Amino acid sequence: QVQLVESGGGLVQPGGSLRLSCAASGFDLNYYSIGWFRQVPGKEREGVSCLNNRDRSTYYADSVKGRFTISRDNAKDTVWLQMNSLRDEDTATYYCYARLIGSNTEYWGQGTQVTVSS
Repeated sequence: QVQLVESGGGLVQPGGSLRLSCAASGFDLNYYSIGWFRQVPGKEREGVSCLNNRDRSTYYADSVKGRFTISRDNAKDTVWLQMNSLRDEDTATYYCYARLIGSNTEYWGQGTQVTVSS
């Protein structure tokens, strides 16, 4: 059974940090790009970061460059999103996704809420 299970969301003050995790199971992560989107109600979904497990290239949205870091724990088939220097505008539901490289096959997690507020 294919699953992506996110965790690590929560409430944090501006300037703080959170680390999101996405645990993948039921498929071989080595053939997939895996990353994060975020969405605020009433707004377009935004791609945040992505890791290509074939060539190890990474992508970051301009809005998070220098603050967020995506990484993978190969032993655990888990992908991490380290989020530092959080801002109010980072508040959103964060969704983990995986896309088979060269295909439209993709899987999504259930989402985890990140709220940045003082």
